[in-house]
Amino acid sequence: MTVLLYTIFIRLYRAGIGIASLFNPKAKLWIEGRKDILSRLQADFAGNQAKVIWMHCASLGEFEQGRTVLEDLKKNWPDHKILLTFFSPSGFEVRKNYPAADWVYYLPLDTRYNAAAFIKTVQPAFAIFVKYEYWYYFLKTLNREKIPVLLISAIFRADSIFFKPQGAFHRKMLHFFNHIFVQNAESRDRLKSIISEEKITIAGDTRFDRVAQIAAGFDPIPLIESFIGDEKFVLVAGSTWPEDEYNLAYFNKSDNSKSILIIAPHEIDAGHIKKVQALFPGSVLFSELKNAPHLKSMVLIIDNIGMLSKLYHYAAVTYIGGGFNTSGIHNTLEAAVFSKPVIFGPSYQKFYEAIELIKNEGAFSYNSDNELFEIIEKLKYQRELLHRYSRNAGTFVQKHTGATAIICRYIQLNFR
Repeated sequence: MTVLLYTIFIRLYRAGIGIASLFNPKAKLWIEGRKDILSRLQADFAGNQAKVIWMHCASLGEFEQGRTVLEDLKKNWPDHKILLTFFSPSGFEVRKNYPAADWVYYLPLDTRYNAAAFIKTVQPAFAIFVKYEYWYYFLKTLNREKIPVLLISAIFRADSIFFKPQGAFHRKMLHFFNHIFVQNAESRDRLKSIISEEKITIAGDTRFDRVAQIAAGFDPIPLIESFIGDEKFVLVAGSTWPEDEYNLAYFNKSDNSKSILIIAPHEIDAGHIKKVQALFPGSVLFSELKNAPHLKSMVLIIDNIGMLSKLYHYAAVTYIGGGFNTSGIHNTLEAAVFSKPVIFGPSYQKFYEAIELIKNEGAFSYNSDNELFEIIEKLKYQRELLHRYSRNAGTFVQKHTGATAIICRYIQLNFR
């Protein structure tokens, strides 16, 4: 790809999103969120005298990944203000009122003009991109203006475009970063064939720090505790997709007189919630508990966003959805940090933590509903097995914390 082809791609992408916005709610949010964005930025930043730290995240997952770094900077750099940007509506719409940021915006479309106007308006002291966001004009402008930019929690797989003959344009973007913090040695070894090894640090994944922070600050959910009661085997299934939910429907056929399934679907629109209810006759919605806390069932469906990471605390065993999607599984660490065994489908090979959890006997992968049933039943009735996998899951997370401290120490030493 060349700069010209990239520019054409960006404009075609914008046109495609515009067409999709006519019938796709997320695409509509993407378009509406960027209307007059430069004018709004200029108005918000008019008269700002404070230095600005800019963090950019693709979506909500990357925000959670960068959050511990952002909050450390908020605490230890009080003379700076923080700008947080998102590419995706799924990040911006959830975190647009995030209190640790002074401004939260969509990232303008990556054009030469937008990047120049954005950087001129914001004038960041330094910028942090999380995991895998590569926007040519923004990175080039930061580099040209000699504004330091970091990439954190990055991971570089062998099949990445950077390591292919046609990846010259993408390799060029890596040179715009002042420093790249990678998750593992494999990423460093691949990356040092492109940039100087002095610009690479193995820091680990800041998600480990974030989930450890969540677990340490756990706040009980009284309605959940009342619903579960005592001496129940609880299976919490988070971020589930239709195929996950069909497989979990085995629960209707098993001996679940002393078991409870709490299921938190990835999509919580009314239509999908009805489909999940149909799979689990007699199930109760969490929203119903608010008005009728006495309701009882063996299945509770979570029809809101924001509770999932706390729910894993109440599980004996956890299930992570997405393992039958091409994009792969969702966040396994949110469950493992509570020392809970994790189960997921077969599409997990792109996720280092899932591979390592299986190796360390903290997780299981399965292919069919019968296999899922067998795994859950073993964990339910073989207490020693349950304890071993629980302990191993929690130990794995604790051994991998510390990335935030490494990144923030670098920033303190180099950007003060």
